[in-house]
Amino acid sequence: MNTLIILSAKYLYIVIILAAIGITFYKTKADRRMEMIVTAIIAAAITLILIWVSKHLFYSPRPFVVGHFTPLIPHSADNGFPSDHTAISMGAAFVIYLFNKKAGIILATLALLVGISRVLAGIHHPIDILGSVIIAFIAVVAARFILKRYPKLLSCPMKKLGKN
Repeated sequence: MNTLIILSAKYLYIVIILAAIGITFYKTKADRRMEMIVTAIIAAAITLILIWVSKHLFYSPRPFVVGHFTPLIPHSADNGFPSDHTAISMGAAFVIYLFNKKAGIILATLALLVGISRVLAGIHHPIDILGSVIIAFIAVVAARFILKRYPKLLSCPMKKLGKN
């Protein structure tokens, strides 16, 4: 069981990102692909900014620091809020959900598994995971708002990426 927790906590977010990329390029219609890519880029940038800001506003000592135990995954004893792995994977899931509900729900479920695994591994508190989900949601909603407000962002020279 510990091996599954460790693998999910450390590597499942990479599987989610790769799946999101695959869905973007292989399961999304060409006319929506560019919108999906630009949404993801803007959401990722906003997520990183919100993570940086929240790390400076809130401090959550890691569970293994507070509980004086050895976590399943070696980790520095820094601020645990929010969970970067969960925020990034949940952000990818939310972006996919906008364009493919079924795939988005599957990826969101896997992203929650990332967060739960990080709690079970002893390197995050549940509040760190909840904060990450909220940050990812805000970032994707903000990205959609920006694209609705500035639709010319979708007509950039990179638009050729969205064509087959």
